[in-house]
Amino acid sequence: MEETLWASLKRLEPLNPQFVSVTYGAGGTTRERTHNTVVGIQKETSMTAAAHLTCVGSSKAEIDEIADRYWEEGIRHIVALRGDPAEGDNIYKPHPDGYAYAVDLIEGLKKRHDFDISTAGYPETHPEAPSAQFDLDYLKKKVDAGADRVITQYFFEAETFLRYRDKAAAAGVNVPIIPGILPVTNFKQVLKMSEMCQTNVPAWLADLFNGLDDEPETRKLLAATVTSELCRVLHANGVKDFHFYTLNRADLTFAFCHILGVRPKGAQS
Repeated sequence: MEETLWASLKRLEPLNPQFVSVTYGAGGTTRERTHNTVVGIQKETSMTAAAHLTCVGSSKAEIDEIADRYWEEGIRHIVALRGDPAEGDNIYKPHPDGYAYAVDLIEGLKKRHDFDISTAGYPETHPEAPSAQFDLDYLKKKVDAGADRVITQYFFEAETFLRYRDKAAAAGVNVPIIPGILPVTNFKQVLKMSEMCQTNVPAWLADLFNGLDDEPETRKLLAATVTSELCRVLHANGVKDFHFYTLNRADLTFAFCHILGVRPKGAQS
């Protein structure tokens, strides 16, 4: 998996992305390995690395120490998240001595260093939010605490994002909202993920992938077609930045960037 990660990074490096975010557990299952991966990207590639930090399972002192280490290593971009419930727990429980929620983490990070901070947004509402308006109001609090941009949960229909962008603006969210794009290559995996985060999977999408369990190349072609059309519609509606969830599969993301006119330096666009 680590070899695949670095191969993907090298494949995408010529496109000069604004940043590459590294989820907790990348390169292994521990925070230390994540730290090493983030620092490795920063030092061994031309790309800017962004590290995910969550509130789960750590005290404020531990989080502060991690943040200080990142800062000392030249990491300036943090993706600050509450995080999923700890393994074995059905509901999220704040650490008794920790940052309770994402807004607290963002506030604490900004006080410690002048990090560039991305936070999460949920076009279809966070599964634990009591209402869509509550979720938008909380997003505003995260921005007020110091978040510099919002990266959304993935979605499958452009209107879902466009409505969310308009509602967030109406709620006073005045930072860039970047759509999170997930190419569908393994439909069963996407169904499982979507059930967990309560992302709507349209019937037309399920129908497209029906009967293709043993057809990986066809699934890849469909993923390219569906995601390219999603990006085209978003771009036509003023979206200039995209955040691709590559899942360490770089070729499709490379293709989408080519379609959007993002190409290696020296290539025609």
